[in-house]
Parts: sequence; C-alpha cells; structure tokens
Amino acid sequence: MLLIPAIDLKDGQCVRLRQGDMDDSTVFSDDPVAMAG
Repeated sequence: MLLIPAIDLKDGQCVRLRQGDMDDSTVFSDDPVAMAG
C-alpha cells in the first residue's frame, strides 16, 4: 500500500481544515515547505 500524505494550504500557510471548510481552519505553520520536509 502506498500512502501519500496531503497538506492544506491557505494564503501561503499550512492549515488544518475542519470538515474541509476553508472558512474554518487552524494555522499550523507559516512555512509549508518546512512542514512538508
């Protein structure tokens, strides 16, 4: 099985969306490249 992780990006920030809602998000990092690496 191949797992491919995903990150959500909003306004250049790495965020977590609640139920996929772009208006209801929590910012985890201002540097998405660092989060992906």
